[in-house]
Amino acid sequence: MADNDDFYEQLRLQQLCQEREAAGGLDPLTYKDPSDGTEYEWDMDKKAWFPKITDDFLAMYHANYGIHTENADDSTTANESTKAQKSGTSKGPKDAEIPMKEKIQTEAAEQKGKGEKRKQDQGWFNVEDQRNTNVYVTGLPLDLTNDEFVQIMSKCGIIMRDPMTEEYKVKLYKDKQGNLKGDGLCCYLKKESVGLALKLLDDYEIRGYRLHVECATFELKGEYDATKKRKKSKDYRKKLSMQQKQLDWRPEKKAEVRKRFERVIIIKNMFHPSDFEEDPLVLNEIREDLRSECEKFGQVKKVLIFDVSNTKLV
Repeated sequence: MADNDDFYEQLRLQQLCQEREAAGGLDPLTYKDPSDGTEYEWDMDKKAWFPKITDDFLAMYHANYGIHTENADDSTTANESTKAQKSGTSKGPKDAEIPMKEKIQTEAAEQKGKGEKRKQDQGWFNVEDQRNTNVYVTGLPLDLTNDEFVQIMSKCGIIMRDPMTEEYKVKLYKDKQGNLKGDGLCCYLKKESVGLALKLLDDYEIRGYRLHVECATFELKGEYDATKKRKKSKDYRKKLSMQQKQLDWRPEKKAEVRKRFERVIIIKNMFHPSDFEEDPLVLNEIREDLRSECEKFGQVKKVLIFDVSNTKLV
């Protein structure tokens, strides 16, 4: 019944519009209901009448349904929209789009504000203490070589290698003229090596120079440029994983270990199968005699005699 009422209402409004147009009306696409004063406009696409959004209509809408706020409950809004549709006072989507647009703009502004809070100023940055395996060394001799620096720092642990170049990750700092400044950086493979370096190498003396060792800190110079960041390839990660295996414990392999086929010999024509038919115990005598002779050249693990073979193999 409700659907039929809406249909008849549309027909009535359309008929009124045609009568107004025939009477010489100025705007045939708008119509004002004389019963309640509501203005309607004709939607060419949907072929239906919808309330016209005016200041008077908004005031009436807010008076009946309240003003939409940011803290309004979504369920309340949904219930009000449902009631408005049933009562017939809200007959189009345009009046519902107004509070929805406000809500979308408010949520977008909130998301933008949250994103801005996450951004941090580019400046000082610190590696986590639990992952920092770098030590900064000062007081180094000015004639120290890179190999000597590696040899000194290796006393406290394994120095990390660059997975691509296979070179030790150590650095001796130089001035603009290329002369050593007396300080350097060393990157260990494990965090425990840092503690040993602080205990053993701090205040260590080399050729009259006394060293000072401390955990390294880093500073971002200039502005951050993402294009200069090196991309780690699969080969880089693979070599880095292989480098981590340096700390795995494995027993050392014995030098000059012969393969199995190099430790087995075959002897032919040692006996005749008929010998075992007369006395089966001859098999044990041949085995013991052969073992004693072979032990003169090394340890013997096993002696096999193929007594049923025509080739007389041992």
